[in-house]
Amino acid sequence: MSVPSSFRFHKLWLALGWLLVLAVVYLSLTPHPPEIPVEQGDKLGHVMAYAAQMLWFAQIYPARRARTALALAFVALGVGLEFAQLFTDYRTFDVADMTADALGVAAGWIAAPPRLPNVLQWLDFRLRPRAGG
Repeated sequence: MSVPSSFRFHKLWLALGWLLVLAVVYLSLTPHPPEIPVEQGDKLGHVMAYAAQMLWFAQIYPARRARTALALAFVALGVGLEFAQLFTDYRTFDVADMTADALGVAAGWIAAPPRLPNVLQWLDFRLRPRAGG
């Protein structure tokens, strides 16, 4: 997938996106994940994490084909991490978590531009040096 040339800071946006992915992997495998103090808070966390990943990368890769690949990759990540939890003695495998991950991916895609503004394009523009000043 190529990054649109309109991004001046495309390497920064990609790096931050990959940090988000690494955070999801870490939080999925750590023995003490943060708790969200509401009913089914862990499922809410899954939805939010996967929506954030999908939304972030969908701003960088607007083409439908790229977004489809991203969505499949993020769903596969969620499934893979649930299976990885089987190999720990401190986390549990849960199909409901996989469902929450997939719902988050769908929510991120639905919320992605053009429905919501492309925040990364806006930031990219704002961070450009101004001419004459």
